[in-house]
Amino acid sequence: MLSLTCKASIKAVIFLGSRLRTGERSSLKEVAAYTGENEHTVGKLLQRLVKAGIIQSAKGPKGGFYITPKQADQRVIRIVETIDGSDLFKQCGLGLNKCSDAHPCPIHDAYKPIREGFRKLCNDRKVRDLYEGVNSGLSHLVG
Repeated sequence: MLSLTCKASIKAVIFLGSRLRTGERSSLKEVAAYTGENEHTVGKLLQRLVKAGIIQSAKGPKGGFYITPKQADQRVIRIVETIDGSDLFKQCGLGLNKCSDAHPCPIHDAYKPIREGFRKLCNDRKVRDLYEGVNSGLSHLVG
């Protein structure tokens, strides 16, 4: 359902959020290493996230990428819609262009509630909800 870029973006934001309490800023290399993605890909996705106001960046010797407390309270759906677009939640489970309630694909009726449930999950969860589990050790990102 989510693109690889979107998954990497969510992991990057969770990583940055996990450092909010200490005020640490992260370099591109650190984010790439933690998410397991190449630096080129991470650089592009971080630029998109900064442009969308999902994360912050600062230049200079004490610069890097970070999130603010207000950004920690953003809903995860903002990341998903910034990277993959809102049409993700309308797309056919098989990727067909003409799938609809009137002309369903073979999995349409079974997939529709899953897609809607995933949208609800992304809308209900805040960035803070995701990284607090990582910080407490109840969840993990590296794997």
